[in-house]
Amino acid sequence: MSTPSHSPSHAPTHTPTHAPGRAPARKRRTAVALAIALTAGLGSAALTALPANAATDSVKVQYRTSATGATADQVEPWFKVVNNGSTSVALSQVTFRYYFKADGPDTQYRYACSWAVKGCANITGTFHTMATPTATADRYLEIAFTGGAGTLAPGADTGDMQLRFHRADWQTLRQSDDYSFDGSRTAYADWDKVTAKLGAGTVWGTAPGGNVPDPTPTPTDPTPTPTPTDPGPAGATLFDDFTYTSSTDPAIGAHGWSVRSNAGGPGVPGATWAPSSVTFASEGGNTIMNLETSTAGTGESTKHTEILTKTMKFKNGTYAARVKFSDAPKYGPDGDHLVQTFFPINDLKAPLADDYSEYDFEYLPNGGWGEPSNILYTTSWETYQADPWVAVNQHTESRMSYAGWHDLVLTIDNNTITYYVDGQVFGTHDAKYLPERGMSINFNQWLIDLNGQPGSTPRAYDQKVDYVLHVKDQVLTPAQVAAKVGGYRTAGTAFVDTVPNG
Repeated sequence: MSTPSHSPSHAPTHTPTHAPGRAPARKRRTAVALAIALTAGLGSAALTALPANAATDSVKVQYRTSATGATADQVEPWFKVVNNGSTSVALSQVTFRYYFKADGPDTQYRYACSWAVKGCANITGTFHTMATPTATADRYLEIAFTGGAGTLAPGADTGDMQLRFHRADWQTLRQSDDYSFDGSRTAYADWDKVTAKLGAGTVWGTAPGGNVPDPTPTPTDPTPTPTPTDPGPAGATLFDDFTYTSSTDPAIGAHGWSVRSNAGGPGVPGATWAPSSVTFASEGGNTIMNLETSTAGTGESTKHTEILTKTMKFKNGTYAARVKFSDAPKYGPDGDHLVQTFFPINDLKAPLADDYSEYDFEYLPNGGWGEPSNILYTTSWETYQADPWVAVNQHTESRMSYAGWHDLVLTIDNNTITYYVDGQVFGTHDAKYLPERGMSINFNQWLIDLNGQPGSTPRAYDQKVDYVLHVKDQVLTPAQVAAKVGGYRTAGTAFVDTVPNG
């Protein structure tokens, strides 16, 4: 157990509607994991491809991007593979390649699948280094399919494959100089700057450098690419894709959620919790929940946002969400001490009560609690006392930008608490901090104080949430989380809750 250096000013992040008084300040948050395959540059010969010809067996690739800027926090190439031949094609025989120029010779990249009709668990991604680099490409991302992806009939396509990759250090990357990137392509169309192979033969596209035979690459990264094929152990489950129309949609309450409106902490004194600032919109083929927090520099003008389950029935098992953190405001000046979160929590029944529990992913884009800049915390709470301040918790932190989409996963069994961010272990905490009773599941965004940006110019910040998943009493890997979420989406299931009360 450790006590953060900023504990005296750090009160728990959320005051549940069922909890009296001020909830303990939260710290740290991160990690919803989807099936993320990772690998860094590998040695291989320069890949080139020939334009597709009419053939009995043939495929082509369609491309669009959802990140159109010259620079971005991550590259977001989306694809469809189309069977343009006259016979069925097993997708396990198909690979295709997206070519790009690395930001530096030692820069490492990480791959992730956000969502796919065929299921992210059935799609893998590996990075390779080209033996003959060009001005616009010295690496490529190769996408392949497992047997679970099935086959494509003539004329059929895979449907959306919403893929992405980012620098391992999460620094902003440049994509405007990448061979396969085209920021103007915001709708699917054939794209011959991506090459595709069917079996050993190239059937689509032109690689940088011309039409040169391309040997099969040999990966050199010692970290194997995960190839999840199943959603892991079964258990009572909550899954919500947040397909609602507004904060007043009756389905929100019917599905067990409460959009907070009651006054109280944490955060700026005098602030309100604004249900109307919790909105829902379609983005990238999915419905996304957005929490907007705004201020004009006074408590009265400050609007925080929170959504939480109405029952505290979640305890051991796996918690997961895909969350987009923001470093910059959607409008107005930057600098506010903002907290963006995902966490389960229960109510503190008395100071230092030993049955209190809270497990936080908390991102502070502009610092706060004594930190000068970006920091991501994960914190496991045993208990706390508000006055005088006493914090009993264990925490892990990372001081860097986490702007962008992240897969956050928390697992709790009878021995260990483990936090994952984008498929990688972020922190492991001790059995001392295991929960004694059930908790609610919460997302909130709020301001610690108004000291980071003291001006009166209006400004607002967004935190987006793609989905939430809980599997009772089962520890899933991030890849299994991705497979389970992909299974629900493939089946068209937007909501399920089989977790019993009590």
